[in-house]
Amino acid sequence: MKHDDQGRVEKRGRRNPFAPSLTFSPASGWRRNLRAAWRDTLLLLRQFAGPLLIFALVIIGGGLLYYWLALRAGEPVDTPAEAIYLVLGLAFFQSSGDFPHVWYLQLFYFAMPVLGLGILAAGLADFGSLFFNRRARRKEWEMAVASTFNRHLVLIGLGHLGFRVMETLVDTGQEVVVIEQTPKLNLVEGARRLGVPVIEDDGRRLEALEGAGTARARGILLCTQNDVLNLQIAFQAQRLNPDIEVVVRIFDDQFADDVARKFGFRALSATGLAAPAFASAASGVDVTRPITVDGRPFSLASQTIRRRSPLVGQTVGEIEGRYDVSVVLLRRDGASDPHPAAGQVVAARDVVAVLGEPERIARLTAVNR
Repeated sequence: MKHDDQGRVEKRGRRNPFAPSLTFSPASGWRRNLRAAWRDTLLLLRQFAGPLLIFALVIIGGGLLYYWLALRAGEPVDTPAEAIYLVLGLAFFQSSGDFPHVWYLQLFYFAMPVLGLGILAAGLADFGSLFFNRRARRKEWEMAVASTFNRHLVLIGLGHLGFRVMETLVDTGQEVVVIEQTPKLNLVEGARRLGVPVIEDDGRRLEALEGAGTARARGILLCTQNDVLNLQIAFQAQRLNPDIEVVVRIFDDQFADDVARKFGFRALSATGLAAPAFASAASGVDVTRPITVDGRPFSLASQTIRRRSPLVGQTVGEIEGRYDVSVVLLRRDGASDPHPAAGQVVAARDVVAVLGEPERIARLTAVNR
């Protein structure tokens, strides 16, 4: 059976999981990068904590040893604290006392600068190299960026379908973090130009899912071409976030039905799957399998009008004209009108079914906030 990137969406009585978030802007991107840089620097400082701890132990231990040896040599220091301060000064070539007469005390004056500064310099060199060369630690940087996201979407798989889904989600104002084990350079660069962090890792690894902020995410979209892998990651994500909504790509129609029925996932089969339809499913909309008319795909989708949606107060005719869709049904208080008049005003909590191209449906969904 030949698979393409089109398919069917099934919804099994699930709540709307993914309300679109704020649209990305240069200002918000600048602030996010600033927060990411701060968090990344904190992570680096934690790595630098090891050399700092060793340096402190050397200074304190060396000071106490100097205090004890000085007592035995008959050249005592007044207090242990003064001995520690003396050793600290020696580490930076700053002597605060007279040069001792006993050889093992003299040894401190030569050994401490080499030992103390050697430890500190090695740690600072590593810190500086990592701080100013974030490209060498790209994954850690992308995780730092992902740590600034909240109530976002985690996308697994940056193939051709995954990239189109990501583009559609970003275009409709949603925030996305991508995990891809072996990404193609052109797709990664395209994602990063859109402000989407791409974590190069295996989505089955708990560390990768945690780095993508799965515990804070609204949902996870699994777009790899391996059904078993998609389900493995879905279950792993649910262990991190029991409330996360799952949209999973399944190649077989019947298997997609079984997965949706048994696990409550939004399962999309590979027959007739389109990226905008996938993105609409990620926004909690019921979308049918696209059909082709004169070479153009059309889907039927239904969604509930949100209380603060800009669509509230618009007429059916205005919605059809502005978003290039056809409103084929409007349901209010349990009563359905299969042919609503163009002058009918849409209200909050109305259920509206529209016919249109998947891209148009996705844009209408983004407006319904």
